[in-house]
Amino acid sequence: MVTHGRSFIIRDPVWNSIRLDALAAAIIDTPAFQRLRYIRQLGLAHLVYPGATHTRFDHALGVYHLAERAIRILKAGPPVPAEVWEGARLIPYAALLHDIGHYPFSHAIEELDPATIAADHEQAGARFFESEEMSAALAPLGENAHEEISRIITGRGENALRGLVSGSLDLDKMEYLRRDARFCGVPYGEVDVEHLLQGLVPLEDPATGKWEVGIRAKAIGTLESLLFAKYQMFRSVYWHHGVRAATGFYKRIVEVALAARLVSPSELIGPTDEQLLHELGRRARACPGEVAARLADRWLPALRNRRLPKRAVEIRAWQLEGRALPDWVGGETAGKRRWEDALAAELDLEPGEVILDFPVKTAMFQLEVLVDRPGRPVRRLGREGIPGLIDLPKLAEELYRTARVLRLFTFERRPLDPDWVLKRLAEGPGAGGRDRAVQPTTQVETSDVGE
Repeated sequence: MVTHGRSFIIRDPVWNSIRLDALAAAIIDTPAFQRLRYIRQLGLAHLVYPGATHTRFDHALGVYHLAERAIRILKAGPPVPAEVWEGARLIPYAALLHDIGHYPFSHAIEELDPATIAADHEQAGARFFESEEMSAALAPLGENAHEEISRIITGRGENALRGLVSGSLDLDKMEYLRRDARFCGVPYGEVDVEHLLQGLVPLEDPATGKWEVGIRAKAIGTLESLLFAKYQMFRSVYWHHGVRAATGFYKRIVEVALAARLVSPSELIGPTDEQLLHELGRRARACPGEVAARLADRWLPALRNRRLPKRAVEIRAWQLEGRALPDWVGGETAGKRRWEDALAAELDLEPGEVILDFPVKTAMFQLEVLVDRPGRPVRRLGREGIPGLIDLPKLAEELYRTARVLRLFTFERRPLDPDWVLKRLAEGPGAGGRDRAVQPTTQVETSDVGE
């Protein structure tokens, strides 16, 4: 059995001081956890917001800190059945380990076609739990602790407090919104985390009789502010055009490398950001052929030097009302690639050098939480809201449409007419060719934030 032997305090720019107990200290000393120091929290957002170089390591410590605090607050509240606290000891460690399986540059790879990658980051975490060092660090928690921690992280199991790690009120959101805003230098993610924590309470689901973490009615206003902060961060940071250009570029590099068998899906699990880029470059340079040369000589150097794809067209989702878009527009499919490559040929670009981006986040305003209302029955807050208490869920679809933007990126500047592109989308994959007339335009909507 391996233990660190002592607790200690880490100074943090967001939460000031984070106290790690001896077991948490042993966990962070493992190679699997130290790897998170080299996985950027916001992927390639630092190419637009230079301060966004914070990591999954920083974030994980913050979520652990909030989990410890949340449990203390819950235990100081009204008495509840002893069963609620069964497994409570595991919650801070699940919070600490919730991102252990992240791919290089965080979520970008998970946007690829699921058939082309090994697993999402939560499933990939199982590989790191099985390492000798992590198994030894977790041994004091019991023989099957890592399996229960994995269930908590993925929102499964019977732990009544698992919602603190995976759910509508998970501490992950509270942490990343504030940390991301701080390091990007924007005010949008400032949420009254203390008031939200004080509003947490264990509640019994009237439908099932099971206990879970809910919220007091007095904290609903703060919950609304958290959801608005999330919307603003998606609109201004996570889905900023420069961030999406860099993310799309990186995804294309990885996708082409997978298709060319320069790397296997399982090899994407484990490297750090820089390790993956270095290895892709090394293998591409050692491999003959046009695709490998394009990666080694054009694409990877361009990404490193911030020569990002340019916006050819930008259309906000609300402007698409009344237009039927193909289902594949928001995904990453072979049909979408055929459409992009047909357009690339018309624009005298190489295959892969047109990127259609229409990000999807259907759970942006996920609200499935029990609400404790004084003098009234506990009620589950869903998408319909609770009249007179919280109506934000009714606005969720409209806010989501406002945040989403359909963009067409080209590796060399090619301004195009939006209506022409939409017509081409309606025609579907395989349409087009070099004999079709390209419709240029200079009417490209731009943002005044970043490049």
